[in-house]
Amino acid sequence: METEVGGEPMVRVQAIAESKLSQVPPQYIQPPHNRPHHHSSTATATIPTIDLFEFNPTHLPSLRSTIAQACTDYGAFHVTNHGVPTKLLRQIKTTGLTFFNHSSINDKLTYSCDPHSFASQGYGSRMLLNDENDTVVLDWRDYFDHHTLPLSRRDPSRWPHFPENYRETVASYSDEMKGLAQKLMGLISESLGLRGSYIEDAVGELYQNITISYYPPCPQPDLTLGLQSHSDMGAITLLIQDDVGGLEVLKDDQWITVDPLSDAILVILADQTEIITNGKYRSAVHRAVTNATQARLSVATFHDPAKAVKISPSSELVNGASPRYREVVYGDYVSSWYTKGPDGKRNIDSLLLN
Repeated sequence: METEVGGEPMVRVQAIAESKLSQVPPQYIQPPHNRPHHHSSTATATIPTIDLFEFNPTHLPSLRSTIAQACTDYGAFHVTNHGVPTKLLRQIKTTGLTFFNHSSINDKLTYSCDPHSFASQGYGSRMLLNDENDTVVLDWRDYFDHHTLPLSRRDPSRWPHFPENYRETVASYSDEMKGLAQKLMGLISESLGLRGSYIEDAVGELYQNITISYYPPCPQPDLTLGLQSHSDMGAITLLIQDDVGGLEVLKDDQWITVDPLSDAILVILADQTEIITNGKYRSAVHRAVTNATQARLSVATFHDPAKAVKISPSSELVNGASPRYREVVYGDYVSSWYTKGPDGKRNIDSLLLN
């Protein structure tokens, strides 16, 4: 269950789950107000699904309108007919599952991320750094984070060598996700009456990370979260999940289950897009819940600005009124997110001017 790496005890959730404990260790127990309350949800809404029609130009006007509604109401939506090969979507899930289920713990630990640095590349379990009292509640999740773009960050030798096609699959997936993210940012910009390149120009060169998350079965799912409530810090996230389910999005103070949709991709607006749109579109608060019987896998692809980029509301959307958010250097925002912890939208709310 524990192996020393760089002098630090490394605990992996999968190893805890496989030890067949009947109770979760106390560091994974969420405070009562954060617990999922699986049996009390009454939300009946569903995340919108948008057919992109392979970006056929004849459908673009109606697409912009549909995307505007989804961004306004949810900040998240599924897309189908998105142009990403379904074979690749299935392949990266299979590849990730093979790594987690068929590599030895010692093999996996050779790719461990740096426990002293947030957002470091590699195999890990703990997203947030310790606070001085070590009171951070841990997520019931293991993950592998890949730094994929720009190409100067991409080093496949730091990715698993098993299964055989792992590195090739992640690289191909990275390229496909970048292309889709750029097209979606264009449609989102145009849905606001901005030029198609507006959001991408504001973000600058895309920094992309791909995180494959593995959520083992949990003996006490009512006490834990696979991933705590948060909004993503960057610009746009593209996520796929297996058929187990467990992702939830917050809308009107109710948690809505994001049911798995075969070969669809979930688009999640992140905080920098909320700032650029001056709050016209809100980033989506989401979380992952656990279950007692089945492991779950998801693949999230994050598209972010460079750390030195300054993000501020679009002057065209402010249009003479007061901006809702102050300008922020993205690297400062990232540091705040990881040191304070996500806790819903508290990091972006700290930038509100009124």
